Amino acid sequence: MLLSALQEKLDQMDFVRFYGLQIQTLEPNRCVTKIAYQKQLERPGGIVAGPAFLMAADVTFWLALVGELGVETPLVTANLQSAFLNPCREQDIWCEAKVIKFGRRLIYGSAECRNDRGDLFTHHTVTYARIIRD
Repeated sequence: MLLSALQEKLDQMDFVRFYGLQIQTLEPNRCVTKIAYQKQLERPGGIVAGPAFLMAADVTFWLALVGELGVETPLVTANLQSAFLNPCREQDIWCEAKVIKFGRRLIYGSAECRNDRGDLFTHHTVTYARIIRD
């Protein structure tokens, strides 16, 4: 139920809809998503452009959080650091995000984007901030 409601919400967000991000697995503090290969995601040279990986890491981590905290919890990305390790050419992108630590205000985690064989494209460290209104 939650998974389908979150997918519907994603499908309404222009910046996510462009990439076609699909939720594959949603568990407490963990989420896996997929972006099916699309020619429109390539930059010159036939390599999938970096923004696809950044969006996947950020949104997949957000999904891992709202799966635990609820979609109405006010959260914002505080930091996203990315390492681009291998090029992606004409392959689907699988992104797995995991929460490492829930703090009162900051939530830390990681995300990795791979192909369906498990070969690593990118590694990300993610920090989200809870917006706490006193």
